[in-house]
Amino acid sequence: MRPFLKWPGNKYRIVNYIKAKLPNGNRLIEPFVGSGSVFLNTNYNEYLLADNNEDLINLYITLQKEGENFISFCRSFFIPDNNTKEKYYYYRRLFNITKDPRLKSALLIYLNRHGYNGLVRYNKNGVYNVPFGKYKRPYFPEAEMHYFWYKSQKAIFIRGDFKDIMAKTCRGDVIYCDPPYVPLSNTSNFTNYSTGGFTLKHQHELTKLALKLSNQDIPVLISNHDTKLTRLIYKNADITRIKVQRYISCNGAKRTKVNEILAFFKGKGSGF
Repeated sequence: MRPFLKWPGNKYRIVNYIKAKLPNGNRLIEPFVGSGSVFLNTNYNEYLLADNNEDLINLYITLQKEGENFISFCRSFFIPDNNTKEKYYYYRRLFNITKDPRLKSALLIYLNRHGYNGLVRYNKNGVYNVPFGKYKRPYFPEAEMHYFWYKSQKAIFIRGDFKDIMAKTCRGDVIYCDPPYVPLSNTSNFTNYSTGGFTLKHQHELTKLALKLSNQDIPVLISNHDTKLTRLIYKNADITRIKVQRYISCNGAKRTKVNEILAFFKGKGSGF
């Protein structure tokens, strides 16, 4: 099932590669859940799903609690009168100032489906700043939201730092990490899906945690770009390389395949 949100780095197109590497376990933990492609297309008994984007986690919790009532509320924004530049920027301003978490959650879906090219972007002050998308008929993801609601009954959603989330693990857990990627070049550094940055230091910290947990028989799978840096920092992992089609560019000619890496930290003596 596809996620109901468009999201940078969405793993739907490679979820079968990821599933092939994930071992069995009782609970799947995702410290960087994003749009939830892996969660939606796996079948663990329990899920601990986290992200540093507060708006995203509040949306998931609201949908989990309210189900059909919230879906109907979100549907009310998807009318022709709201598909204009003026209404889009009105709702974008409202999203950035409202203190109502339910309204903000619904507006995130509206902005996500009416905004430019599937971007999710905040400036350094935490202001959502994606421009209007000019779609003829924005799609309301009703079926996808219903499925997420159904699956979410097995999940706990938390806003938090990956280090805090990974500290909650125990034997029987499986961890999948989809952090903001290492740039392919010095100018390719689009990582601000939420406010704050994910630095090279964070990449190394994540790798150290993955190695530590795998040696405690808690397997960890990490996605990233296939670069000299990632090959170096993941040198203790079992590596799978894949090519992935990218669609985030506004220039169709540049939407080419890039090399990605799946680094599996299994650990010596692991029971998985």
